Amino acid sequence: MRKNMQDVSFERRAQLNSGAPSSHLMETLCVDFAELMRVAVPQVDAATLLAMQGAQSEGIVRRMQRAGELLAVKLGDDGFAQLAQHSSDTVRGWACYLLARLPHLDLAQRLERIKPLADDPHYAPREWAWLALRPQMAAELEHSIEQLKPWTLAPPENLRRFASESLRPRGVWCAHIKALKDYPELALPLLEPLQADPSRYVQDSVANWLNDASKSQPDWVRGVCARWQQSSNPATWRICQRALRSLA
Repeated sequence: MRKNMQDVSFERRAQLNSGAPSSHLMETLCVDFAELMRVAVPQVDAATLLAMQGAQSEGIVRRMQRAGELLAVKLGDDGFAQLAQHSSDTVRGWACYLLARLPHLDLAQRLERIKPLADDPHYAPREWAWLALRPQMAAELEHSIEQLKPWTLAPPENLRRFASESLRPRGVWCAHIKALKDYPELALPLLEPLQADPSRYVQDSVANWLNDASKSQPDWVRGVCARWQQSSNPATWRICQRALRSLA
């Protein structure tokens, strides 16, 4: 049965606001960020909690960004380790956005430090990890692709998936990357190593990447899939079938 926010009980909301991990997206959307911050980060002051409370009516991504901004100011670099080890997946997500706001780090340093969250056992921090760093990665596109190339060969499937998911041309809950909508071939150094990945989690990401690109560059996507399908690998064929799903 499809869950709605109304299905999350008062008791369950209290658990989430006390630091319990969420079980699905609707629970994440129900979290009272100010209350969770009061419990999880007791050193923050009343003004910070008030600012977080004022953002509660905003969308979930903006709330995550706002939490990261506020906590970066209050906790600085030391706050990352504190948040990244918390039991709440939402708090670990705040760690991603705090990391994105620290002014003294370059992209390579951010990517190295976010690896444990990109490989988090809970799905939510894995999503917040790439969403938090995506604006900088999009702004430094060529450098980002170079930095992510080794991730395509990483043993954890979650890191390989990050390499493709983080730079999808259209993405989810995030701004599009015009350069990749116009010139998707720029990302081939990330896509080619994943064309036969054994993980369905990675396969779906690569297929969604190509499906994104097919909205603006359909012939290019058809060409990539035609070339890849010269292989008999079932994983490659599955990727291509899903990649072409929006094309007649």
